[in-house]
Amino acid sequence: MLRVIRSTQIDVPIYRLWSVLRDFNSHVNWHPAIESSEIEGADSGSQVGCVRKFALRDGNRLREQLLSLNDQEHLLRYCILDGSLPLHRYVSTLQLKTVTDTGRCFWTWSSIFATPKGRETEFATLVGEGVYQAGFDGMRTWLNNNDTSRMLK
Repeated sequence: MLRVIRSTQIDVPIYRLWSVLRDFNSHVNWHPAIESSEIEGADSGSQVGCVRKFALRDGNRLREQLLSLNDQEHLLRYCILDGSLPLHRYVSTLQLKTVTDTGRCFWTWSSIFATPKGRETEFATLVGEGVYQAGFDGMRTWLNNNDTSRMLK
């Protein structure tokens, strides 16, 4: 099993970033790799157990399930149910914390998963850079374009 961990600081208060991320389907708005996304059935994007199915800009498709959502700890977990990428037993955790001396938000995104033998480096890079780092960068851009009044100075 591989473990990938990335973290960053975002220049908004924790409540602002959490209000976006706790909607499990919000990634279609801020993540540059997402082409389209929808929550299956009548579930909301913050209902534990909901399933999002989405298409990536590169043509791959995934279905992921929200496993837990904790508003007090600003933490959510999700897993890949199925998809066109060979990421097996994939479970990801996203957590936010306040940087106490600045009011910024510290965001950690991590996962464990298995891949086909010999492709570990390829998929660790894909997840770490193409998903997590691209997501951090996309969120910064989205916040700058949509909510500049709440950015920290």
